[in-house]
Amino acid sequence: MVQSPTGSGKTLAFGVPLVDLLEPGAWGPQALILAPTRELASQIVDELEVVARARRLRVAAVYGGVGFGPQIAAAKKADILVATPGRLEDLIARGAVELDGIDVLVLDEADRMLDMGFRPAVDRIVALTPRDRQTLFFSATLAGPAGEAACDYTFEARSHTHAPAEEAAADIEHRFLRVESQSAKLEQLVEVLGAEEPGRTLVFVRTKRGADRLVKRLRKVEVEAVAMHGDKTQRQRENALARFERGEVMTLVATDVAARGIDVPDVVRVINYDAPEDRAAYVHRIGRTGRAGRTGTGITFVLADEVKEMRKIAKELGLEFGAGRNEGGAARPGRDASIEKQGGSRGAGKQGRDGNRKGDGGRGDGRRGREGHRGGKAGPRTAADGENRSSDGPRRKRRRRRKRKPAATGATA
Repeated sequence: MVQSPTGSGKTLAFGVPLVDLLEPGAWGPQALILAPTRELASQIVDELEVVARARRLRVAAVYGGVGFGPQIAAAKKADILVATPGRLEDLIARGAVELDGIDVLVLDEADRMLDMGFRPAVDRIVALTPRDRQTLFFSATLAGPAGEAACDYTFEARSHTHAPAEEAAADIEHRFLRVESQSAKLEQLVEVLGAEEPGRTLVFVRTKRGADRLVKRLRKVEVEAVAMHGDKTQRQRENALARFERGEVMTLVATDVAARGIDVPDVVRVINYDAPEDRAAYVHRIGRTGRAGRTGTGITFVLADEVKEMRKIAKELGLEFGAGRNEGGAARPGRDASIEKQGGSRGAGKQGRDGNRKGDGGRGDGRRGREGHRGGKAGPRTAADGENRSSDGPRRKRRRRRKRKPAATGATA
């Protein structure tokens, strides 16, 4: 059982010993690697093929979104089978794959598989493998459901925790930016993209529809972007990722389904356009940058009703939540609030770099408080189709409803 953060090299950690243990020439897979997403399965194959080829071992991937025929043919000849749980169960039901010859079972990003609801499928798959197999369980956490599953799938397992050195954690700068409303996020995003150094940027949104809508809105302001989410076909997802990797498009908009499936080493920043649901989601998203010893930046847009939860996440991770600011990164009242320092934190509890930037005219509570990179007055805002333009919190909405409510009368109809 291995607890290790994403991007720490787990694939080769299990892949190199794996190809050394197996002998070529067996009929049917000798090793099974389960992964939560198509992208991760494909990338595991890409990383293992080089070392496997040196041992004359064959590696194949099976995942949804593509035809069964080629995958069935490849799976029957594979020594190492990399699979997502759903497609593997489909092939087992068709009689195309048997697991009675599995000597080594690897569960990669196991906590993510459980988060995605794959526990019943994984239980059924594990039950079909021999009891005397070797099991390797890799996860970003071994607490809660992930730890329970690890104990269920293993027997007298050795446990290893990989905690990066403190200086390695400083490779990512974390920033939390207060945004007045959902409709103001686009302007904030364009400003961030324009102010920061050029480089590959991964933008996370909450919904599939939101990803497509944001790409369209970015193109209207001449920012080229592509979307990646679960409703895209496998070919569309592969094409989007390939364009992003080649640098043809520098902005990739994705839902959380991509948080564990994207392994592009030179992503310079991750932007949480929609705030993550919990601490684990934040870690998985931001972990797409600052990989393999590189530096990166994680920026989170925070609405008024998200301040409490994001402050809690930041505290749990030892991050400064808007150093020198009020909640959510709004500037403190003062005589010169139009110029303010960018607050942030590097790694666990480290202060990020400061940069003086002029406010761009965004107003919060009657003062200039939103970060910007342009002087002068902000342009007009436009709301996305179907998005809520209101920046009011719950209390203000309740007060408005009470004002609109007619006074009660004693008369009855």
